This record gives sequence, structure tokens and C-alpha cells, in this order.
Amino acid sequence: MPKSQIVEPAEERKAGTLPFAEIPLNQYQQDLAKEKENYGPEALVGMYEDMLLIREFESMLQSIKTQGSYEGIEYDHKGPAHLSIGQEASAVGQAFLLDVDDHILGSHRSHGEILAKGMSSIRKLDDDSLLNIMENFLDGDCYRVVEKEESSCVKDLARNFLLYGALAEIFGRSNGFNRGLGGSMHAFFPPFGILPNNAIVGGSADIAMGASLFKKVNRKSGIVISNIGDASMGCGPTWEAMNFASMRQFKELWESSMRGGLPIIFNFMNNFYGMGGQTAGETMAFDCLARVGAGVNPESMHAERVDGYNPLAVVDAIKRKKALLESGKGPVLLETITYRFSGHSPSDASSYRLKEEIDAWQAIDPLVAYAQELIDEGLLTEDAIAENKADVTKAMTQAFRLASDLEVSPRLDSEKIGDLMFSKRKRESYAPDREPELILPAAENPRVLALAKKSRAGIVDGKPVSKNKVFQYRDAIFEAAFHRFQKDPTLVAYGEENRDWGGAFACYRGLTESLPYHRLFNSPISEAAIVGSAVGYALEGGRALVELMYCDFMGRAGDEIFNQLAKWQSMSACILEMPVVLRVSVGSKYGAQHSQDWCAMVSHIPGLQVVFPSTPYDAKGMLNTALAGSDPVIFFESQRLYDIGELFEKEVPADYYEVPFGPPAQRRTGKDITLSTVGATMYRALEAADILEQKYGLTADVFDCRSINPLDYDPLIESVRKTGKVLLSSDACERGSVMQDIASNISQLAFDDLDAPPVVVGSRNWITPCAEVENDFFPQPSWMLDAIHERIIPLSGHQLSSNPTTGELVRRQRAGI
Repeated sequence: MPKSQIVEPAEERKAGTLPFAEIPLNQYQQDLAKEKENYGPEALVGMYEDMLLIREFESMLQSIKTQGSYEGIEYDHKGPAHLSIGQEASAVGQAFLLDVDDHILGSHRSHGEILAKGMSSIRKLDDDSLLNIMENFLDGDCYRVVEKEESSCVKDLARNFLLYGALAEIFGRSNGFNRGLGGSMHAFFPPFGILPNNAIVGGSADIAMGASLFKKVNRKSGIVISNIGDASMGCGPTWEAMNFASMRQFKELWESSMRGGLPIIFNFMNNFYGMGGQTAGETMAFDCLARVGAGVNPESMHAERVDGYNPLAVVDAIKRKKALLESGKGPVLLETITYRFSGHSPSDASSYRLKEEIDAWQAIDPLVAYAQELIDEGLLTEDAIAENKADVTKAMTQAFRLASDLEVSPRLDSEKIGDLMFSKRKRESYAPDREPELILPAAENPRVLALAKKSRAGIVDGKPVSKNKVFQYRDAIFEAAFHRFQKDPTLVAYGEENRDWGGAFACYRGLTESLPYHRLFNSPISEAAIVGSAVGYALEGGRALVELMYCDFMGRAGDEIFNQLAKWQSMSACILEMPVVLRVSVGSKYGAQHSQDWCAMVSHIPGLQVVFPSTPYDAKGMLNTALAGSDPVIFFESQRLYDIGELFEKEVPADYYEVPFGPPAQRRTGKDITLSTVGATMYRALEAADILEQKYGLTADVFDCRSINPLDYDPLIESVRKTGKVLLSSDACERGSVMQDIASNISQLAFDDLDAPPVVVGSRNWITPCAEVENDFFPQPSWMLDAIHERIIPLSGHQLSSNPTTGELVRRQRAGI
């Protein structure tokens, strides 16, 4: 896209070979005396203590899951427990040099990483900072439990707080770090730089990449580490994230002060198995995972394999890789080899691997080996080891006793989960102390100047204003977006062709002139990474406006929309916010893979707000609302409507205003029938209403359900109680559509007032055909009239042009069409 980068045919057709940067394998040479000099004896012993803490934590959970008790206390834990026994050195070595501003995101097997990063933070923070965190996190609920117990000092208290908060979360208790809504696979603790862990394999890759994007765009200190397993190398979003993080524009196109790669390490905790599948040798193409870096960028992502059985080797690698990131040379791929002694989960008998293999790895147990090295160096004694084990067992027993006691650690009232699905906070800016960065003020922006000459009313003197003179739907999108860019310095927008081209369907034309590269840029055609990175960007405290050019492409970002964007607010008990607006256009004319309306898919997913404005006034007002809130919004737009003017309000105001989510818009008032629509179908419903009145003497209430979730049913029910009849229509395929859901609710809420069952007129349950025969697929005014005549109220003299009979409905359902 950028005209500054010329693709020269002679250069591209030149013969030659590609060199690859070398990838080091297990290069660390142990010198404990030198490391003692670097870090001090206490720090080296502290690493052992943290490894021991993790081992006991995981062994406790193993005992609870397999025997139902630990240290004489019985408990039936029904939830999951993916244990990392054997992997302690990898987690502790990684966390050793990380600061609180360095953030980690992990996987379903991340208890050890939580404890390692937590203990690293506890060691680095002063007592006052630790007390402030504990006393204020979740209003002190977690802290009040542990402060009553014995502790020798603030750091000891903080360790007990960490153990209890994590275990209470695993047990689903309201005093847990996430109110029990995250659980074992999703637990996290932001004050220590521990961001969400992810139950979806590879799920943290693109989210962590988005977190690093936030740090870069907003000039924040610290790096981000995505801790994912070796099996995640088989997941598309992982590859998308590595490519996105390696985009050349970061180093070549962004303004000079912002140039440099993203500060992220993709750390693959390679324990050689993805559940029961052996990665190298069976389910993957690589022999050594680090090799993959050579396929991503000329630097091979500075890839390296490090021995994760040696905590000091991991410390060394993190030290070097962190320095690379801080100098702008990211991203980095790190393969940390390790081994889990236990199965994928406690129910896994490890039948897919030999006992001799497990024995070989246990024979070099990192906990035992590192302890022996410390003993040999005179830093640790057998008596000290015994004392440490007793202390850890005591602390673990205390945490288990408190977390398993329902009176001390109750579960969250289930009904309160509903209150935590959305944060519902007004946020004018996520960085009110900063000025938004612009390269051209609004007063000089060429599109702003051009819009000042357009008619903001779609009808003047009773006549529609021509398209080239009217303020259009696409202009409304531009104004709302540009307004928020001038208010919130954290706001970024990206997707396909967002910069230079002016965005899909020219909605962003004019933004390039006013926004620096780091606030508006083109992404790869990587839908999963687009949405996943927006999730990570928001979790860090920024606002993202991202775009999928067609609704049909949502399938490529299914997990990121359904499992990530929708869930992290509630799984954090709304500690975290998710100010992401995902713009999605619903097409036509482009056939089966570019013309679908999937509103029903996202409205089915708890945790998402879903809107579909059909007028310029609503497009601007609802995008303003979305961009001033704290919740994730799927913002649907119809490509049929981008060039229309405002036909219902007097005009689209130039000043800022918001249209609230929830209430449907009543576009026409009548008394005989209610017509309810979503999206562009509203205009065809109005055509049908005109014919009803002119030809059959019937008037209609016409509603535009511009807000799908939430939706205020009161105006619809009031209308249906008046008319006794309702027809619903949208461009989505009829089966399982939003209109079916609304029809079902109307049937329940106004059953006694209905003269006939609600009727849904949707698109046919086919693939979308070519543009020339689209009228046989999408709802037409004649179809609505036919359905009214056949199934609601006879229309005198009406001749059917389609077959809306119940018999035909049954036939289609039987045939699956």
C-alpha cells in the first residue's frame, strides 16, 4: 500500500540464495560462582525456594485430585488441574529478572508461572507497595483471610496471600484472584504483572502480541512474554501472531521515534507433548521447535533453544532477550525445553510414553539437581532444605485449609455472574493525562473540510439529496471514529487497508492525513490476530477499533471473538475491561462467502454487545456510544447503506451525541401490524408498509432493532399488544436468525395479545447466489406481503408471488433448506 516502497521487478526476479541466521541450542555454560557474584547467594537460594514452592503446590493438587486429600484435609475438587511437576525451573528462571512492568500470559498449565512471577514480584516490591496491593485488590477480600494467620514478615504474608488467592481461584471461591470465575486454567493477578492464562491452546499468542503492541504504541516500560506450549505451534493464531509481531512496518514505516519491533517473547514451553501427541516426531514438522523462527523474519526471530531444566540457563536467556527487546529488536522466539512428570491432567495415565522415558527425565529432576549444585557451592545445606520443605508444607496446608473451607472462602452467588458480564463504565479516555497524538488537526483535515459542505439532512424540501452532496453513512463512521481519536490517546485502529486506502468502503478516508502510523495502520490479512491483538491491547488498558472487511471473515477469528473478546471481562470479575469495537460489514453482490449476516452467532455469545445501525444518525451515535464505553461491541454495518443519507432524523448533527444501546427505533407509526427488522431490511419493510397502506388500507408500526444485544422489548411488546400481529425480517438466513430469537421472545411476552403467531421472513437457507439473482435470496417487500396474507391476515385481492405457507415451511425444514 505505501507508495514509498516500490516493488522492483528486476530486484524480485534476481537469482540467489537466502541465508538464515543461526539458531543457538542449549549454549549456556554453567558457572555458579560467577552467577553468585552476579546475583548474590540469597537470590540463588531464593530460586530454589520458589521451585520448591511450585513443586509442593502442584503435588498438593495432584494429591487432592487423585486421593481427595492433602495433609489430612479432605476435599473433592471437581474442576481441572493441569500440573507442571517437573517444569519448575523453566518458570522460576524466566521470572527471576522480570519486573512488575514485565507481563506474562500463559496457558492451561500455568500455576507454576503464576507462583514464579508472583514470588519474583514479592521479592522486588517493598513492604508498603505489597501491603497497598493486598489491602486494595478486590476490596481486600483475599487479604482479610490471610492477614489473620501467622506470618513472620510482610513478604511472608505476601507469599501466603499469593498461595491462597491462587488456590481459592482454582477452587472457584469468591476470595480468589478472579472471584472464582477464572479457575485453574484462567487464573491471573495483574498487580504482579500476571495477565490472563488461557485454556485454548496457543490462545495467549495473539493476545500477548496485542499487549506488547499496547506497550509500544503507548511508550510503556516492560516486555511481554507469551508462555505457550509446543503444541501451539500447530495453531493458526500462533503463526498469525508471530507474523503480525514481525511486520516490517514497525521498523521501516512508523515514525522514527516509534520504530523498532514489538517487545514480546513467544516462549514455547516445550515439554514434548501436546496432550498425548508427541510434537517433534509425530504431530509437527519440526525436529527442533526453535527452527521455526527462521521462517518468520530475516533475524530468525532471534530464536534460541534453552535448557529449561537449568533455571540459570533460563535466567541467562531472558536477560539477553530482554535486552534485545528493549533495544527495539523484537520479537523473539524462545524454545524452553522441559518435561512434565505427570500426565496432561490427573486422569491421564501417560499410556502414550514409556516409563523408561519418564524415569530418565526424573533422574535429572531440576529441583534435586539445582539443590545439589547449591549444596556443592556451599550455599545450601540438607538441614536448610528440610527446613524449607517444612515451611512450604506449612504454608501450603494453611492455604489449602482456608481455600477449601466454604465458610472462610464462600463461592460467589451465581446470580452475581450476570452482573459481571459487562463492566458498563463510561470512559472518555484511557489516558486522560495525555494529549492524543495528531499530525494534522481536525480544522485542517481535508475530509472534515469536505463534510462541512455536505447536506446533513437526507431530505431537503421534500426531495432526497443526491449521493455526492449528502452526508452519508460512511461519513458518520468517520466522524465518530475521528472524534474519539481526538479524545483518547490510547485509541488505535487497524485491519485490512485501514491506512492510505481509507479503510474498507472509504469509511476511514481522511484519517491517514491526521493520524500517525502507530495509531492507524494496515494489518496482515490475519483475522484471528486482528481480533486477538485487540483483546490484548484492551487488557493492558487501551482502546482498540478493529475491522473485519466482511462478516464472512468472522469465522477466521472465531475463538478470538467467542472465547477471548467475550469472556475476559467476566472471568476477571470486571477487574479488567474490554474496550474493543469490532467493525464488521455485511455484504451483498459477492456471492456465498462475502454476503452473509452472522449477527445471530455473536448475539448468542454471552459477554458481547451487538449493534447494527441502519441510518447515518444511528451509525454515528451508536459508534460514539461504543467508543465511549468499556465493553466489547460487535458493530455491524451493511454495505448496502454506506452511501445513503439520513431519512428519519432532521439531520445528522455535527456535534457529538450518543444513541443508547437497547431501545429499538420506531421508524413509522401505525395500528394494524408490527414490522420489526434488523439492518438494511428495514428499508424494504418500509416499502412493504407503503404498499399495505396504499393498496390494502393497513398501517404498520415499523421498528428497527438497531441494538441486538442489549434489546429493550418494551416498545415492541407495547406495539404488538396494540396491533396483535407481528412480522420480523432481516437479511440473515431465516433458520436460527436473530429475528427467530426476537419472535420467540415476543411469543412468550405477548402470547395473549397475538392474533396469529409471529412470522419471520429471512433470507433463504441457501448459499448466497450471484448478484443477478440475489432478489430470489434476500427478503423482498413482496415476500413480506405474501407472508402477511397467508399467515397473519388475508389481504383482499392479493396475489402470491412466493410460497410462504406452513406446508412449504415444513417441507423446507424436512429438506434442511
